[in-house]
Amino acid sequence: MKSKLFLTALFGAVCSGSLVAQDEDRVSMKIDVVAWGDEIRGLSFKSADKEGKIVARAFRYSEPVNYNGPRILKIHKSGNGGETVERTVTEEDKEHESVPLQIVREKNDGDDSPVPEALAKLREEDPTLVSLVALPASARRVTVLLAPAAEGTYKGYVINDDPSKLPVGRLRVHNLSPHTIAMQFSGGAGQKTMKSGDTVLVPAPQGQVAYRLAYEQGGEWTVQENNMIPVMPDEQTQMIVLRSDNQFFLSSDGASGGYLQTVTLSRRLE
Repeated sequence: MKSKLFLTALFGAVCSGSLVAQDEDRVSMKIDVVAWGDEIRGLSFKSADKEGKIVARAFRYSEPVNYNGPRILKIHKSGNGGETVERTVTEEDKEHESVPLQIVREKNDGDDSPVPEALAKLREEDPTLVSLVALPASARRVTVLLAPAAEGTYKGYVINDDPSKLPVGRLRVHNLSPHTIAMQFSGGAGQKTMKSGDTVLVPAPQGQVAYRLAYEQGGEWTVQENNMIPVMPDEQTQMIVLRSDNQFFLSSDGASGGYLQTVTLSRRLE
């Protein structure tokens, strides 16, 4: 099963005409906020919440947040949740912003025309607002990846994790790197070629998936790694392939594990 990943970058992805309409729509779901880069503290979904209790961990799940409100999710940031956290943005972290991610409109998902002015205008009245995220209309669970953007704001990329999209006991792979990749899987899935922004769902009949990862650069293919991912039958499991030199991926001696990086996110449904 292969499809385009439903991603929404709302720092510049909602036209002014549709912003009001979508803001009037309401949704109810669980949201996992994950940082694309250093950990982000002091986040909240309400401007009045000065405690900022939501934490976006670096490439890892933290506590999910129950959300019931407008489809245009407004994410605020007030301080660092009581801790001093230095925010560093590397050139590789910035590079993902230019990756041509495939944005696919699902039914009733509205208009995703780019207008960064939408966030800038709202920040004039409330500078704690750091991101706008368009949520899918009919999802029970989503992951929001927050990537560093200009002037202390964040781009929010949405991954629809509704059980109909991400069933337990299977592995979903996202290619969020700027390169075309090829992955050979065990379990009868065979080989999949994935452009930037593609996603693929593969079976894990023995509770694990062995894979071989290669990437294309300058017309040449390079094999990066052979590895194995455990996939529990009662968990949603997904793997993200990306390109970053963030310290999260560095060993104690400062060495990187490869040209591309991989992140595995797993959780039990509640």
